[in-house]
This record gives sequence, C-alpha cells and structure tokens, in this order.
Amino acid sequence: MIAYRAETAMVSVLRERLARDDDARALLRHIFRNEADLVPDLFAKTLTVRLHHLAQNAHDVAARHLCQQLDATETTFPGTDLRLVYEIGSM
Repeated sequence: MIAYRAETAMVSVLRERLARDDDARALLRHIFRNEADLVPDLFAKTLTVRLHHLAQNAHDVAARHLCQQLDATETTFPGTDLRLVYEIGSM
C-alpha cells in the first residue's frame, strides 16, 4: 500500500508537466525501468541519482520536475548520512 501511494504521489507531480494526464503512470514506469547512475560524494554527503535522458524532451521536462520535487524532500539514503539528489543528464 505504501508503494502504491508513493507511486500515485509521483504520478501527480508528473501530471503537472504533461499535456495528457494518462501519460504520467506510463512515464513513471519508463523512468523506473530506465538506466541511472549512482554517484556518491562523501565530502558533500550526497548520493546523486542521475537518470539517463528519456526518448522525448517533454518527458525529460516532466522527469526533471519530479527530480526537483524529490530533492525538496531532502531524503537521506537509508543506513547512511547521504542526502539523495536527483537529476537528468549524463556525466
């Protein structure tokens, strides 16, 4: 139930940037299946989750918005003191 609520909350954030509300859940599934780089920075105490670019620019814009919202939560990776940072792009 917790996972479903988290997914629903992320879908709501994506819908803020998508032209069609129906695309949000499919886009979130695509984001979950897409590759990402994990980049720890022990000095800054961050763990960056860098999502690879998506197929459409509109999807990148929506995903970037989701990343900004997730960053605002200042969540710490479990078992560490590393704050999660989300971004779109390549190294």
